[in-house]
Amino acid sequence: MSLTNPPETPASGQAGTPQVIVQQQTTALGRYGKLLLVLLGLAVMMIFGLMSSYHSYFSPPGGPQEKYHSLSETAEDKIAIVSVSGTILDSEGFAKKQLDRVQEDDQVRAVVLRIDSPGGTVTASDYIYHHVRDLCAERELPLVVSMGSICASGGYYIAMAVGEQEDAIFAEPTTWTGSIGVVIPRYDFSGFLASHRVEDASVASHRYKLMGSPTRSLSDDQRAEERELFQALVDQSFEGFKKIVRSGRPNFREDEEALDQVATGQIFTATEALEKGLVDQIGFIEDAILRAADLADRDPDNLRCVNYVEPPTSISTLLRSKSTRSDLLGAEVKSLLDLTVPRAYYLCTGFRHFVLPALLDGSKP
Repeated sequence: MSLTNPPETPASGQAGTPQVIVQQQTTALGRYGKLLLVLLGLAVMMIFGLMSSYHSYFSPPGGPQEKYHSLSETAEDKIAIVSVSGTILDSEGFAKKQLDRVQEDDQVRAVVLRIDSPGGTVTASDYIYHHVRDLCAERELPLVVSMGSICASGGYYIAMAVGEQEDAIFAEPTTWTGSIGVVIPRYDFSGFLASHRVEDASVASHRYKLMGSPTRSLSDDQRAEERELFQALVDQSFEGFKKIVRSGRPNFREDEEALDQVATGQIFTATEALEKGLVDQIGFIEDAILRAADLADRDPDNLRCVNYVEPPTSISTLLRSKSTRSDLLGAEVKSLLDLTVPRAYYLCTGFRHFVLPALLDGSKP
């Protein structure tokens, strides 16, 4: 049996000595990893900068949603368009929410008040007027008015928020405006009720407590007395209206006769309104925006003009607001009671008849 000798182990340092080679692993970012990290850091910083600059594009939930309207899309400073549209019945409606949004936005440099309204109640019109005045005074914001298809009565009342600012009221060529006056709608259903053998048997502490009731039958003397009392209320509100017009139209302060000639409840075309001193310029909203930029002493190229829209109603909100039969009954009773309450309106006469359907369906613009 033969034995095989094991191979001799090569001496240290000889050519046959096995060597271990450790290969460096390539990172996920490769040889340009450091450069990519630097670029990533710069990108993150730019993103945060853009978010800070344009944070107002992301509107708070539930409030007015800001939308780009015109001028520069990238400018930080803004001109805000605040819209007052439809019949003015609700003091705390969308117009007030827009004013609150502007109040909280430090980037707003001027306001364009876009009015397309036949007017509304004395109280709601006065409420919006004063809040526009307070906002512009507190923030020192220039105000320009742009009239839409109609800016009458309470709508014109609100336009007077421009005060003594020159060239600040713009009416479009087809605008109807004016209708300076007060009306208390009065409906008499007593004849209808009598024909159906229904009598108003209400019990009150005094006969004046039932003043203005549409179901109460009155004698000629009682009707004349009631009309006199209502006329006194209308006259007081009318004097308040004319006082507001004087504050917004300085040309009428020293010319009472000129004011009396336009404060008749009449509607005027844009051309007539310009001739009578009710507006300053005939122009579109773009002209009003440029005037606002001029009053703010800003280059329009460095301003972003925005407007506001109401947020969409979510399905969950609709489900939560679904009325039960008792809720519907309560709403109908409330609407009927609203009709029996006499209210003074700064409202264009031709449009006051639309207030009745609005109250019946409970809608408030």
